[in-house]
Amino acid sequence: MKFCIFGAGAIGGYLAVELALSGQDVCVVARGEHLDAIKKNGLKLLIGGQEKVARIPASDNPADFGHQDYVLCALKAHQSHESAAAFKPLLGPDTAMVTAMNGIPWWYFYQEGGKFDGRKLESVDPGGLQWDLIGPERAIGCVVDPACEVIAPGVIEHHEFNRFIIGEPDGSRSERVVKLAEALTAANFDAPIRDAIRWNVWLKLWGNVCFNPISALTHATLDRITSEPGLRALCMQMMHEAKAVTEALNVHIGDEMIERRLNVAGKAVGHKMSMLQDLERHRSMEIDALVTAVQELGRLTGVPTPTIDILLTLVQEEGRQAGLYHG
Repeated sequence: MKFCIFGAGAIGGYLAVELALSGQDVCVVARGEHLDAIKKNGLKLLIGGQEKVARIPASDNPADFGHQDYVLCALKAHQSHESAAAFKPLLGPDTAMVTAMNGIPWWYFYQEGGKFDGRKLESVDPGGLQWDLIGPERAIGCVVDPACEVIAPGVIEHHEFNRFIIGEPDGSRSERVVKLAEALTAANFDAPIRDAIRWNVWLKLWGNVCFNPISALTHATLDRITSEPGLRALCMQMMHEAKAVTEALNVHIGDEMIERRLNVAGKAVGHKMSMLQDLERHRSMEIDALVTAVQELGRLTGVPTPTIDILLTLVQEEGRQAGLYHG
């Protein structure tokens, strides 16, 4: 099968190398020094004490590759929105778009089944650009668990976890999602199919909605955020607000998952959240899909999110002052 990895950074690069070495037909869309290194030396993956190298067609022009069976979008949410028109050359009649990104996905209300079915979310897809240019019928949800890092141009280091949770927006076990799971499994990934992918989206988001802005504002690492009493209490308040929004959207996750989420996160000693990493490295900050979307959904459902609102206001202004946020 033909796979295009759009955004061959940490997660995209990990996917690309393992899929290519498993025998799939893989190409990558990348840019800058990273692209130059991939063209020259191949894409390198450091994992489990091994170095794997895959020679993969790479370009900054998607038109070089033609129609694909699967496009795996591993960009940040706002970058995906900015690139909406660029996906077109890759999209044939049956191409699936796998959204391997954090936060609320742009297709969230496609075949969701509730009273907001078909609604477009302004915070993650302003003007419905991706909805209209890509089409929500192409979307396959994907919740990313692995922790990876680009340590040099063309070089990805895998730290932990290999699970990519996937699922159709309508919860069906379609032929295309089954084939995707089989391909990912053959490439050394754990790829469970879920019939309620939004449950997994929200569970991960409960952490991101608080850990990321708190880290960017305080520069605290994840173990500090989850162990310092005041910061932990702030996380819990934000998680409870996010849970109320989740419930209003008919997604039910037990209260016990809040403590569990905090305790698991606390084991990542010294880990800097992505929003803090972006701030320190002067890269555009991913705020809207992780935090603004929860505020938008709270307002949509009539659920107040006062603590989330305050943290969002602060981190947005921090991003603006640094020139890294223009939402």
